[in-house]
Amino acid sequence: MIFNGFFSLPVWGYMVLALALTHITIISVTVFLHRHQAHRALSMHPALSHFFRFWLWLTTGMVTREWVAIHRKHHAKCETEEDPHSPQVKGLAEVLWRGAELYRSESENQATLAQYGRGTPDDWLERHLYQRRSWLGVTLQALLMMALFGAAGLAIWAVQMIWIPFWAAGVINGIGHYWGYRNFEIPSAATNILPWGILIGGEELHNNHHAFSGSAKLSFRPWEFDLGWLYIRLFSLLRLTRVQKLAPKRNLVSERPQLDMDAIKALTVNRLQLLSDYGREVLRPVFRQELGKSQKRLYRAVQRLARRDKGLLSEADLLRLNQVLEQHLVLQTVYQFKLRLQAVWEQQANSHEMRLAALRQWCTQAEESGIKALQDFVHLVRSYGMAPRQVA
Repeated sequence: MIFNGFFSLPVWGYMVLALALTHITIISVTVFLHRHQAHRALSMHPALSHFFRFWLWLTTGMVTREWVAIHRKHHAKCETEEDPHSPQVKGLAEVLWRGAELYRSESENQATLAQYGRGTPDDWLERHLYQRRSWLGVTLQALLMMALFGAAGLAIWAVQMIWIPFWAAGVINGIGHYWGYRNFEIPSAATNILPWGILIGGEELHNNHHAFSGSAKLSFRPWEFDLGWLYIRLFSLLRLTRVQKLAPKRNLVSERPQLDMDAIKALTVNRLQLLSDYGREVLRPVFRQELGKSQKRLYRAVQRLARRDKGLLSEADLLRLNQVLEQHLVLQTVYQFKLRLQAVWEQQANSHEMRLAALRQWCTQAEESGIKALQDFVHLVRSYGMAPRQVA
């Protein structure tokens, strides 16, 4: 009788229960651990914060300080040998199937915890229960699920145990840095992967997150759905959370006859969007015009290389790209203009005045290039304006 548990459900009932429990765990990870604790993108009521801490202790055994420290180090050392889980360095299979082991290994690195784990909960419960006895929560959950539902409950517990290691440690950290589409060309190889939002709470929008890591909202394009953001808005209505940071929103105004200080401030805030616009409005159509009609496969491959951050290109990629550019002067020109546009903001010591002078020169030379896509893009550059402050 005990083996069968106190409650019996139909098969679909057990499936719904498993999905509901893992869903709460995913929301705990994306809203509490990731956006609240690791990036401080929102503040949270102590009662809700403690519920998430308790739930994660009960269902995963993860320690807040360890998770936060490892994730912050991932951002700080992304795609390098020091990155705890980069598929670009360790290989996709290693991160996808052994992501949980990589996490456990890094969690034992006291230097990582000391440097990147600051500001996480450090009260009596955290020190004496959640950290010291992280194994106790999952053990209690296993006993409870078995008592309530018998063998089926134990199976649901097993699903809980593999849910975060597979989806977060494996899929997001693995596939999310290897395959997918990119809204923003950044030094990180992070991609957006769809349509898994219902399963991983918006974390699949990984390229957006690496572009604007401090934003509480991960979706950027109209078709992207961030389930975690939906919960944050719900909690905000209940006065349990308050959004602190959001990604900048592009605002186009009437075109200026000449770039001014307001324009350079707007462009600095939206520089990633500007480079994304350049890829879409200049690189894509010019490469299509030069290569697309007769060499469609070459066009698709090379224009992706031209749009990608140069630091992410392998020697073979660079060789292939340069071979094509050497044969097409127009392509070489628009690619060099892209690198120069990117360089305007790469030297962090530059003042707004220096950036303004450099960008004015860039616009003048783009207009004189004789390439229509470049000339049209200058009009877009001169139309950037500061957006009104976003209210969450």
